[in-house]
Amino acid sequence: MSRLPLLFLTATLGIAALAAEPGPAAAPAAAEPAARKQVVVIPVQEQIGKPVLYILRRGLKEAIEQKADVVVLDMKTPGGALNVTFEIMEALGKFPGQTITFVNNEAISAGAFISAVTDDIWFTPDGVIGAAAPVLSTGGEIDKSMKLKIVSYLRARVRAISEGHPYRGQVISAMIDDDYELKIGDVVIKEKGELLSLTATEASKTYGDPPQPLLAAGIAKSVDDLLTQKFGTGGYEVKQLEITWSEQLAVWLNTITPLLLGLGLLALFIEFKTPGFGVFGITGLVLLGVVFLGKFVAGFSGHEPILIFGLGVLLVLLELFFFPGIVVVALTGVLLMLGSLLWSMADIWPNEPIEFSGDLLLRPMQNLLLGLVVAVGLFALLARFLPKGWFWTRLAVGGAVTGNALAPGAEQAREALTGREGVAATDLFPGGQVEIDGCRHEARLQLGSAKAGTPVRVVRHTEFELVVEVIPQ
Repeated sequence: MSRLPLLFLTATLGIAALAAEPGPAAAPAAAEPAARKQVVVIPVQEQIGKPVLYILRRGLKEAIEQKADVVVLDMKTPGGALNVTFEIMEALGKFPGQTITFVNNEAISAGAFISAVTDDIWFTPDGVIGAAAPVLSTGGEIDKSMKLKIVSYLRARVRAISEGHPYRGQVISAMIDDDYELKIGDVVIKEKGELLSLTATEASKTYGDPPQPLLAAGIAKSVDDLLTQKFGTGGYEVKQLEITWSEQLAVWLNTITPLLLGLGLLALFIEFKTPGFGVFGITGLVLLGVVFLGKFVAGFSGHEPILIFGLGVLLVLLELFFFPGIVVVALTGVLLMLGSLLWSMADIWPNEPIEFSGDLLLRPMQNLLLGLVVAVGLFALLARFLPKGWFWTRLAVGGAVTGNALAPGAEQAREALTGREGVAATDLFPGGQVEIDGCRHEARLQLGSAKAGTPVRVVRHTEFELVVEVIPQ
């Protein structure tokens, strides 16, 4: 073989080898793993009522705060209260992600309405949905004219939320109205004179061109099966909302909120009216804490109102112990306490700006005003039996107890008392009264507190009071 063909063959093989070697530019781009969907499963079980609303509202707000992608309603309900159903439907509309109803294994009446507002409806193989005609809470029939109004409203509401689902509005209308005929093309699915109910198989049947399922997005044996079919194996992370007995307790607590508020505020009033800190102060804080607990369990508020309430209490204590007579500090604290109570009762959502509308604040304002009425009324009845305590003497410095007491304007007399010794005529917390040479004067300890009878020495004076210190024994 001549040298020229040999050189040509060698060069060709070399070029082929270089082309076969994977260089940096030739390396395939590493595919980033798809982010797993964050899913929150909220149980919607038993009768639709306030406990279910509280569970769902709390679950939706937690899902929003955790930036969940999907909320699944694990539903098994025979129906329930229509007014609560509307509140649940409205709450679902506030979740920015995808919502799915899993009919496990019945969504009757109110359950059908709630299912209709979610993006997808899935079924267990034995799932049933339907029979959603409005009835009285007792189970009796609604007046005919009222029923027509309710049915008309429900059908309009369902049509408004059924975009993207060609048959959903018609199907729900057939579940609501027995006079409605459900007909798709030439096929009559429900004749007039009865209410529509569907099995999982019937809800999955397709109609039209192109074929579309009547109602169901799919059939699954469980929530995990549903999510696997929808997002693939390992394509999701699930958090199951835990429910406890507290939801039932929250229903009762929120019913008596004005009474709890009134008694709690009354107990704090009495505590401030009497010397020291004891059972009334503890009782008041516990009662107001129960109000916060009820609202938290009901899904109205988080922990922030409790922190604001604590700040208000702190400001009141600062006024009483360190800056007596300023008033504005204690007043700010009281306003923060009342504002936090109002906040805890308002239905505020994490993903929405706070708008101080009448709808948002009407019920909280009613509860707070009723609580104040209860507190003031009971306090007025008890005031004559309560002693004049340290709270009132600290917010506004009182006059002398006896005719021989030092007048606030007697500057020279006050100055002459500097360095004199006496005893605490009342408990000093840190303010109260001291007795010097048989006369009582308004006074305040520089630091801490002291019991009545404790020896004290006048350190200096202000325009309104003496500043004293405890004489070491």
